[in-house]
Amino acid sequence: MVNKIQALCHAIQQDLFQNIAPFWMHHTVDKKNGGFYGRVANDLSVLEKADKGLILTTRILWTFSALHRFQPSPEFHFMAQRAYSYLIDKFLDPEFGGAYWMLDYQGKPLVTQKKIYGQAFTIYSLAEYYMAFAQEEALEYAKGIYTLVEKNSYDIINTGYLEAAKRDWTLSKDMRLSEKDMDEKKSMNTHLHLLEAYTNLLRAWPDSMLRTRLKMLVNNFLCYILDPSSFHFRLFFDEFWNSKSQTISYGHDLEGSWLLCEAAELLKEEHLTKTIHGLAIKMTDASLKEGFSSQYALYSEKSDQGDLLAVTDWWQQAESLVAVINAFQISQQQQYLEWALHIWQYIEEHFIDQKHGEWFYQISDKGKPNLEIPKVSEWKCPYHNARACMEAIKRLRQGKEVN
Repeated sequence: MVNKIQALCHAIQQDLFQNIAPFWMHHTVDKKNGGFYGRVANDLSVLEKADKGLILTTRILWTFSALHRFQPSPEFHFMAQRAYSYLIDKFLDPEFGGAYWMLDYQGKPLVTQKKIYGQAFTIYSLAEYYMAFAQEEALEYAKGIYTLVEKNSYDIINTGYLEAAKRDWTLSKDMRLSEKDMDEKKSMNTHLHLLEAYTNLLRAWPDSMLRTRLKMLVNNFLCYILDPSSFHFRLFFDEFWNSKSQTISYGHDLEGSWLLCEAAELLKEEHLTKTIHGLAIKMTDASLKEGFSSQYALYSEKSDQGDLLAVTDWWQQAESLVAVINAFQISQQQQYLEWALHIWQYIEEHFIDQKHGEWFYQISDKGKPNLEIPKVSEWKCPYHNARACMEAIKRLRQGKEVN
């Protein structure tokens, strides 16, 4: 097993530094209009006039800041600096604060709505940039957006956060993150990424109120979002935390299993950490039992009617890798390392594009990539797979796998 894990670690490192990172450095920089292209197809053709999304820019910013912290490089610094400058110059609202959701290809505001999901990624990436380059300005921007979220989105009566605001931070009529999402006041997805963002900000800025809010977010998951009978996340809620959906998102369950551990461990409360560790194992086990094909592909979701969506997206497969390694670190049970080997094998055989680089967005139930979905878009970014690689390498290097 030791040799297998060493080989796994080497393969992941090769993909991160020789495939994922170079793809974004070589194929996404928009030298004409600034920032990064909003759309690049699988054959590397560029849609130069594609809109540019906040999520794409902030995830590039986080990724290359994190890569620089992981293995410092002038190229990583360049990418992070470019993303930071574009975020500050184009996405940040100089009048009302916060970040716009979408720009046109020339960097002009197109969708000025303040989706809290987008604010979360802005905080997350700015905190990472600060930790990578000691840029105090970045931390001040992160703290400012955090303050706006707390002032305008936090539900004082019921706790948690409302999904979206207009440009001036008054409540938005349309709460949907995307067209496929429910129009409800609260969602698992936004709370998961606020949890992640506040965890990262607390690393950079050990503020007592921020710590209180992070603990509240963990408790929101324990009290409302995690179903204690199935160990799956509930996805959508009204403002009173009444669940509005029975759909299961296996990728979010597995991503959440380790992000909750990360938050609890940072809070350094022994009882809370022990509780979260136990739930993380149960969440991981539930998805391993129900959510994978015989080929170790993670199903996208199970509908309210109980029907499986038997495709898998790049981010779901990436998050499952971290989740099983996290489960091993908690339990020291070798079966989770076996799962990690199988999951990575599926990624190597199906997701990694050996011809054009990076990972395909989606693999069908027949094991074939969906080439209609772009390699780069407002949602297809380097964050999930690059982060999964960094997390896997760091965790496997800790040596617990050879105990």
